[in-house]
Amino acid sequence: MARDSYQEKLDTLRDDVLYMSEVVTDRLRMALEAMAQKDDDAAWQVIDGDDEINQLYLDLEDDCIDLLALQQPVAGDLRLIASSFKIITDLERIGDLAANLAEYTLDADRDMFPEVDVQAIGDRTIEMVTDAMAAYASADVEACYAIAERDDDIDERCRSASQTVIRDLIETEIDAATDDAEIEALMQDVSRLLLTVRDLERVGDHAVNISARTVYMVDNDDELIY
Repeated sequence: MARDSYQEKLDTLRDDVLYMSEVVTDRLRMALEAMAQKDDDAAWQVIDGDDEINQLYLDLEDDCIDLLALQQPVAGDLRLIASSFKIITDLERIGDLAANLAEYTLDADRDMFPEVDVQAIGDRTIEMVTDAMAAYASADVEACYAIAERDDDIDERCRSASQTVIRDLIETEIDAATDDAEIEALMQDVSRLLLTVRDLERVGDHAVNISARTVYMVDNDDELIY
């Protein structure tokens, strides 16, 4: 493979990883909107669209393997390919989490715990992923560290939301007149909301992982990798 063709393939890999991130963040945004609007059609689009994300992952995995096998890259090129492979893994998992959120939407049939602002948490996690991918595109190490610091805010928001749900559950009045079906519906609502919060927290963790791989790619520094 000529050197210019090899460089073109590296550039294409980076562009394709960025494209995958756009698809994933779009699906995550759609899942959150579906949840807010109780839009089953949009939820199904997210669920059905997960196959596309999986295929993007597999195609990019093949591209990474081909570059490693055919070119035996070293130094910066090797770190770019290795980091890109790790990043698409995080993106694929974010896609899975978006599908989870869509499935929770299909199962929900009523408003519960309006004081828990799931949309606000979700918007912040989308911003983290978007900013992490922008840092990958521009090799911005300082931005990566800033994104990692923002994860503390997401963790605190998710912790507070979970505590609110549990507190409200404890304070909910359940007496002899409450039938089993109503109790079961309440517990399912609590479970769905706790799972939603957990999954959004994981999206933030994946954004940190992406940032960590970018720092490694640029500076050969594994400080943020955990």
